Amino acid sequence: MTRQNTIWAAVAVALSLTACMKAVEGPDEVQSKPENRKVSFDVSVTRGAQASQQTKSSYDVGESELKMDPGIPFGLVGIDMNTHSLLVNNVSVAGSASGAYSAFLDNGLWDIPTPITFSAYYPYMKDIQYGNSYETYSLAYTSKETEAGPLVSKTVQRAVDQINRIPLEFQHITNDIGYKICDATQDPQLQGLIHLRKVTATYVARAGVFVNDVAVSQGHWNRQGYYCDMVVFEGDAKLGVGPENELFIGKDQLVDKKSDSFRYYSIPDEIQMGKQTVEVVYDIDGFNIGEESYPPMKGVTTRFNLYGVLPDNTFVYGKQYTFHLGLDLGTVYHAIAFSASVSDWGTMIYEDNEDF
Repeated sequence: MTRQNTIWAAVAVALSLTACMKAVEGPDEVQSKPENRKVSFDVSVTRGAQASQQTKSSYDVGESELKMDPGIPFGLVGIDMNTHSLLVNNVSVAGSASGAYSAFLDNGLWDIPTPITFSAYYPYMKDIQYGNSYETYSLAYTSKETEAGPLVSKTVQRAVDQINRIPLEFQHITNDIGYKICDATQDPQLQGLIHLRKVTATYVARAGVFVNDVAVSQGHWNRQGYYCDMVVFEGDAKLGVGPENELFIGKDQLVDKKSDSFRYYSIPDEIQMGKQTVEVVYDIDGFNIGEESYPPMKGVTTRFNLYGVLPDNTFVYGKQYTFHLGLDLGTVYHAIAFSASVSDWGTMIYEDNEDF
């Protein structure tokens, strides 16, 4: 699956989230110190627990979407929930080429009488912020970190005789977004004339602060108001006619498989009237109806508004959304009398969302 390669400018995030938050810098490297002991990690990435709900079609989720890049470390936090003590302070855990993860932790952990609560996040950040009791920590994601596909693990408790190997189950905390498209024109005389030229998603949220609550193993987003336009497609591709010939949108071509399409991560956001749109630019071949000739048209633009499409006009984090776009020439040639009206599929934009 291709990803947006352009790294958007880093955004300044709030330095003080609440009066009870305090900044703690990441630790220095400790691997060479003899007082530290090696710990291994069983790492997996799973989909959310909620059942998938489809509105039109179901699509297979490729395994490539459920993997972390071992070349990018994750951050590890360990807390004594009884004393509210920070035992593992944002340790960077790197993976090997084979995908095995390990780190060296303070030998004193093995003397703790009560279970240690571990939480992890991906990708690693040098600076994170803790709440007063250390039961929460905040992650300030810029566009660069968002591009890596942020993950947070479920909370796991381990007794001292179990911490030589720690299982970590990560889940996505952003949205994975992509598109499918077809020619939804109903009149056979006008079908097969559309060439897709450009698709742009507007007002895409790309930065924010995720507050992870270790005690309840879940979190929430504080949005930071950084938005950008995302060019999803640019090229020349003829659209298939009807939903049965609908294709995924790739970076410069239309493709059969979701794994070959262009998708991007975004920060879950509330949809505002007139803000989040999908702008589709296309050309129309010339055609004849009876004795009337219609010349080719270049650069026709249709905008799909996302407002009113999703439940409560809100993206839910951890969900994968595939939006379906249907272009109908009946919305362009208003003077032509069509033999059939636009179907309820027609120019609708609907969503297919699932945990990823």
